[in-house]
Amino acid sequence: MGNSKSSIDFKNDGVSAMKNSSSEELDSYYPVRPECLADVPKTRFKARVGKTLSERRWKAAFSKDGYLDIAGVLRRIQRGGIHPSIKGAAWEFLLGCFDPESTFVERNQLRQQRREQYAAWKSECQKIVPVIGSGKFITSAIVSDDGQPITSDDGQPIASDDGQPIASDDGQPIASDDGQPIECATSTSNSHDNSDAMPADNGDFEKKVLQWKLSLHQIGLDVVRTDRTLVFYENEANQAKLWDVLSVYAWMDKDIGYVQGMSDICSPMIILLENEADAYWCFERAMRRLRENFKCSTDSIGVQSQLSTLAQIVKTVDPKLHQHLEELDGGEYLFAFRMLMVLFRREFSFVDSLYLWEVMWAMEYNPNIYSSYDDKRQPLLSELLYDDKPNDKHKLKEYGKFERNNLKTGAEPNSALSVFLVASVLETKHRRLMKEAKGLDDVVEILGEISGNLDARKALDEALKVHKKYLKQV
Repeated sequence: MGNSKSSIDFKNDGVSAMKNSSSEELDSYYPVRPECLADVPKTRFKARVGKTLSERRWKAAFSKDGYLDIAGVLRRIQRGGIHPSIKGAAWEFLLGCFDPESTFVERNQLRQQRREQYAAWKSECQKIVPVIGSGKFITSAIVSDDGQPITSDDGQPIASDDGQPIASDDGQPIASDDGQPIECATSTSNSHDNSDAMPADNGDFEKKVLQWKLSLHQIGLDVVRTDRTLVFYENEANQAKLWDVLSVYAWMDKDIGYVQGMSDICSPMIILLENEADAYWCFERAMRRLRENFKCSTDSIGVQSQLSTLAQIVKTVDPKLHQHLEELDGGEYLFAFRMLMVLFRREFSFVDSLYLWEVMWAMEYNPNIYSSYDDKRQPLLSELLYDDKPNDKHKLKEYGKFERNNLKTGAEPNSALSVFLVASVLETKHRRLMKEAKGLDDVVEILGEISGNLDARKALDEALKVHKKYLKQV
């Protein structure tokens, strides 16, 4: 499968040289099911010697003790992305899982601690719903809104609180690896010791458990739909791995839990990182950047703040287009919802979307990201990222291009590069939108045509131009 394996031994990070790779060769790392080839966007990204971060360059970027030359790595990634063979390991640094100024030994210790922490959280979840970690997953609701077990057509509980087996969609009990039915337990069950996971006298905890259980089948349904064109997910064990990570995350994120779209963000981590715990922590770090997009209330959608920022950007850099969109009742820019929510996963092939993400993360990279995530005071992330501004050129090189522009201009760090990317797409479609769009359906149709026809490298270059243009005018 060509997965990028981040083993505990960081000394194995990158061991071979890279040759020029065609799109077809890169696609071979993430093979598509033959019957789906006609339905997926064409891959445009090609790894190039001298530009793409290769295994050899990755290994050379580490000192003897393991300190990473993050400036050199960022420079390579921004020029040509990351070769698939080391993508997972590099993502862990881009997303703030590890500090470039740490040693091999320190990272090994931290990785082990995180694996143990994930195992503890997963065990806590297993005490409540033992199908977790079984290699299986559920796609049918297991409880009603009031917490009562849901039964199948034959009257058998799909997943009950009294030790009855969890059933599959066809009503058959789901068996574990040893052939025994998997059971679902709660605080009232005598079949499992749940004293730690579910105290009976804690009403808030009981409510949390119910909300979490209600989300599990939706996670399962989304898992089935996520990247289903890839051969990787023909294996049910890989689907279950994605379900496990999302279920544990939903359990730990008390404010948001699970929201549709998270599976699109998590899936690449499952594919790139062989160890499930490592994939979880990579996803958790990615969600720290994106979780505000998934916050929803009765009054607003989570991505609303980015849509408002997008409106302000377009109003500034292309006022005529903004006015036209407002006249079409599109001033709230809801047509860009999906692009921002799942970071252009629908607009690019799998390979190209990964390339887009890593280049964006490299351009947005701030060397304070690890310490900000590790800070126990939990102040605003922007305060931690920008309370130690660099005062020398060498330190400035440790910031991505996008961040450097913000630092140089003193701009407020409140806009993700993805927002400027959407703005640049709109600007490139200015003529057609102004001439052909007579309603929002036309806007959606015109933007929908970019799927498979957008070059990620050129799109990011245009996004940076829009960013600079915007900064000059505000």
